[in-house]
Amino acid sequence: MGFINNAKAGKVTEAAKQAYAEGRWVLVYKFIEANKTSATTAPMTGVGEQIEAVEAEGWALANMAAAESKTLGGERIGLVCLFRRRV
Repeated sequence: MGFINNAKAGKVTEAAKQAYAEGRWVLVYKFIEANKTSATTAPMTGVGEQIEAVEAEGWALANMAAAESKTLGGERIGLVCLFRRRV
């Protein structure tokens, strides 16, 4: 995983730890990923690792929704993930 993806995983890990420590039962997190072109099928670099980072803190991915947008900087994919605390 590259520097940027490591930083993203670190940020999401801290959010997951804090929500868990606060006794929260639901965590909703938005992941933004750059996409060269929506016409191709390819791995979303870093997203899987970020989801694994949340799950390593005691959460389980329950639902996910995706949205795609085009900006001046290129295409972006937004994934909104709902995690539930493991019991």
